[in-house]
Amino acid sequence: MRRDIFQAIADPSRRAIMLLIAVNSMTPNAIAEHFDTSRQAVSKHLRILIECDLVTQKHDGREIHYQLQIDKMKEIDQWLEQFRGIWENRFNQLDAVLTKLKNKKS
Repeated sequence: MRRDIFQAIADPSRRAIMLLIAVNSMTPNAIAEHFDTSRQAVSKHLRILIECDLVTQKHDGREIHYQLQIDKMKEIDQWLEQFRGIWENRFNQLDAVLTKLKNKKS
């Protein structure tokens, strides 16, 4: 079952896992050491991230290493892009108001 990518990033623990493995791949035990939850809970989060194609597994002998798929983050970035223009416009409007108020005081 393919899950929605936004479902994956909705959980703070999954976002933290993504940050951990963004630079270096890690084993489930190494990831679990950073959390106050069970290894099974971390495995559940990893399974959801895999189902969203945000994380992949790499088998190295008996160990499994998890790594973040940075390219998949583009889907999130593209969705956020539609809001960047709105935010920038509002900040520009605020800047214009503040400049006008500052000029009135001078």
